[in-house]
Amino acid sequence: MEATRILAIRHGETAWNVDTRIQGQLDIGLNPTGHWQAQRVGLALAHEPVAAIYSSDLSRAFETAQAIARANAAHAARSVTPHTGLRERHFGHLQGQTWEQIETGWPQDAQLWRGRDPHWSPEGGESLTVLRERIARCVHELASQHLGEQIVLVAHGGVMDVLYRLATNQAIDAPRTWHLGNAAINRLLWTPQGLSLVGWGDVSHFDDAHDAPRDETTT
Repeated sequence: MEATRILAIRHGETAWNVDTRIQGQLDIGLNPTGHWQAQRVGLALAHEPVAAIYSSDLSRAFETAQAIARANAAHAARSVTPHTGLRERHFGHLQGQTWEQIETGWPQDAQLWRGRDPHWSPEGGESLTVLRERIARCVHELASQHLGEQIVLVAHGGVMDVLYRLATNQAIDAPRTWHLGNAAINRLLWTPQGLSLVGWGDVSHFDDAHDAPRDETTT
């Protein structure tokens, strides 16, 4: 059975990652370290056969995808296709707040968030269940167009978390033990039956000159 190979990449670092501030669907660009990470992951994938590059339309992901496209231009389409289905979870009224501010100002919401309640949603935002359904639909839509090929998906920590859970058949509310590093390389295989995991969290393209990629969605 033909399958689609997926390179799933979280965006490079932002200033709000450093500040532990919830970005959600607010449009925050890369910081200097994030641009460096994007260049490094682009070089790491420069010789990969890539049929298409899809990205969240939020700038931190799209800028990372553009760096991959520039490095991979000899092997792939030069353009990046934005897709709103790859956006980060919408955190509603908690967007723009730091972890500390959420713990202090909205303690009940903080408990539900940290406890991974699958049906809780921030006011104006998405629940984990809704997020999982959105990502599953988006991946099916994109991967089904590229059977026998390899594609790149550039998105966010919450999206990477859902992809890992879908590929390993883990519940959306199960505690997380895997890393969601900025600009790490994650490899998945898609068939009409679903996702499977090939490799996760490869950061060998970074060196000791920079700190390890941050993991903003640790709960």
